[in-house]
Amino acid sequence: MTIKTFRGLLADGGQDTIVLHTNDGSTGYRIVKFQLMPDAPGTVEHELMCKIYKTVPSAVDGLIDFSDNTLLAASIMTSYAPTAYITATTTIFDNEIFNQDIYVTAVDTESSSATNYYIELETVKLDLSESTVASLKDIRNVYSQITT
Repeated sequence: MTIKTFRGLLADGGQDTIVLHTNDGSTGYRIVKFQLMPDAPGTVEHELMCKIYKTVPSAVDGLIDFSDNTLLAASIMTSYAPTAYITATTTIFDNEIFNQDIYVTAVDTESSSATNYYIELETVKLDLSESTVASLKDIRNVYSQITT
């Protein structure tokens, strides 16, 4: 099992693309860790919302909808000034294997602070049929976004 890590700092309302696609789609990924941290803990109140999508989201917002089949993970973290203590963190991620780029979004619903994120992805070798299924799922998700 090989783990790839990604980290970044997103401005409030920001979005990052994590490039994962390959020419043949034979490498799959599964989320094994997803963590958040405010950019300036203890200075202001934070309610950080960070999500990971399989396709480009139509909007960057602070709403969570688990019926959205393009949502791979969601995490929310709250902290209150003047203490630097994180009061609550909830992170949920799907066990799904994907082989295309993913998109990370961040919103701070209390202030307008930036959000640090850290993601660990397990790499999975896909055979031809698994690669085809993963790619077709992503194509279907993109098509469903276009038609709705």
